[in-house]
Amino acid sequence: MTVFVDPGEFGRLVQSYQHTAFRLEQRDDRYSDPEEDEPLRRFMAGEPMNSWNDEWEEMLRRRTADGQRMTRVRVVAEPHTGYTRFLLDLAAVNVPAGEDIRYLPQDRAKQLDLPDEDFWLIDSTTVVVLRFAQDNTLLGGEVHDDPAVVVRHCYYRDVACHYAIPFKEYTGS
Repeated sequence: MTVFVDPGEFGRLVQSYQHTAFRLEQRDDRYSDPEEDEPLRRFMAGEPMNSWNDEWEEMLRRRTADGQRMTRVRVVAEPHTGYTRFLLDLAAVNVPAGEDIRYLPQDRAKQLDLPDEDFWLIDSTTVVVLRFAQDNTLLGGEVHDDPAVVVRHCYYRDVACHYAIPFKEYTGS
């Protein structure tokens, strides 16, 4: 069964994971998120971003301590866009908080035949395929629990994680 959820419900669904949450990110040009606008502007201007991400970081620490795991693979262009550099800077905070963030160059992702869509895989039982407006604003997500769809996305997760480069190795930090 496929259900469409709005951005608010989508956020609650993603954070409902009990064991694992995986995200494949295909857009390295920008996600249009009002919460990121000012931090991104500050980053691009070389200014400190302050602590706008504290709530997410605390959630990661708490859930990691509880044995829950969040992983994401970012498919990126090389050389990096300004937005990718912004996300690399953000990952320097989120990785120590417990998030496993990996990077996969776009050319390699194409060779691996990964889907062009962004998705979350929640507890290996539910897939949420993200849908965006032309301006990259999140419209919501299509929620799938059909076993065939879930297994296919588990395969995409496994391939992406296998070939992606962990943050510390990717950045040399």
